[in-house]
Amino acid sequence: MRKIKVAFFAENLIDDFDGASRTVYQILNRIPREEFEFMYFCGVAPNRELDAKVFQFPAVTLPNNKTYKAAIPYFSKSKMWKALDDFQPDVIHFTSPSPMASYAKNYGRERNVPVISIYHTHYISYVKYYLRGLRYFIPSGKRLIEKITYNFYNNLKKVYVPTQEIIRELKEAGLHGHNLKLWQRGLDSDLFNPNKKDAAYMHAITGNDKPVILFASRFVWEKNLQALIDLYKLCEAKGDPVNFVIAGDGMARKELEAEMPNAHFLGMVGHEQLARLYASSDVFFFPSDTETYGNVVVEAMASGTPCVAANGGGPKSYLKHKETAFLCEANDITAYRDTINMLLSDKQVYYRTVQKGLEFTKSLNWDDLVDVYFEDLRELVRSKNYIKARPVTPVSVRVEKSFEI
Repeated sequence: MRKIKVAFFAENLIDDFDGASRTVYQILNRIPREEFEFMYFCGVAPNRELDAKVFQFPAVTLPNNKTYKAAIPYFSKSKMWKALDDFQPDVIHFTSPSPMASYAKNYGRERNVPVISIYHTHYISYVKYYLRGLRYFIPSGKRLIEKITYNFYNNLKKVYVPTQEIIRELKEAGLHGHNLKLWQRGLDSDLFNPNKKDAAYMHAITGNDKPVILFASRFVWEKNLQALIDLYKLCEAKGDPVNFVIAGDGMARKELEAEMPNAHFLGMVGHEQLARLYASSDVFFFPSDTETYGNVVVEAMASGTPCVAANGGGPKSYLKHKETAFLCEANDITAYRDTINMLLSDKQVYYRTVQKGLEFTKSLNWDDLVDVYFEDLRELVRSKNYIKARPVTPVSVRVEKSFEI
């Protein structure tokens, strides 16, 4: 039986690079290889063997975020099309709205191949952070990003969205919604669980036994880093006996370190270390209101650490205020501090919140979600709602492990 072929477009195929890449690899690690064959198109090549063909575009570092590279497809169209024609994909999947994704969509339209995507990044919500010094332009900037989002996603066969809140916001942005499918996120409960608690490990970081407020994320301003800075300064001014432990890295690291001189910055940490950090902390603080889902929130909850988070973005959909977590308005620093102090002082509320969080995260299963994804691919092929147009002259081109273009 001929395998279903998927052309998979991702700017970055480094495993464990960020939340989006971790989600992608949950799929790639579970490909039913007896039924499916993947080919990868990327700007940054995978950092491990994927047992598949890889077409690598040139890539450049983004000037406003030196941790990211973007694929540059403009001079590679003919080679890309030859590679795709030789592969003969049944489905095209792209991971982010980018020039490379535009080329993938154009190929799908010309060859009548269905195109799908997972909605990883809610760029619409970023505008207020990157235009915060130019507030007059925020409405027009938001409309522009909404238009780009509409053009990228509205005509796809299927778009997997992690929360109902983001589905609602996408519809408000003008998307018709017919192709938006709720597809949440799973969790590795073997990795993230309360058994990873290690008091000695945390004491080695802080040098004391004061309660620990943990923040873990990329250091980019759309994560509402200003709220983290402001909370730290308020706690310092009030003399609160707490430690701030900060895990991650990114373009704003120097500013954070300058503004939070007594915080403990750990840099990028691996998943095993992150699991210990979650379980060994007393509160997980996450003020970002731009998340499509918020993997770090559920990871902390699964580790037995109560979360104090912003009442916005994806987490708003699945967190129950005063039950599984506590929600505050994104920039209400006094409310964040009061909530954290209440949790640290009221053990009954603290442990009830921990228990409710653990009960919620037990329902998050990657195997079930990935099964849904592959069944949808099968249905796309079975439905025969499209007829793939093949090249008039068959192209015979050998696609190497990686193109250096």
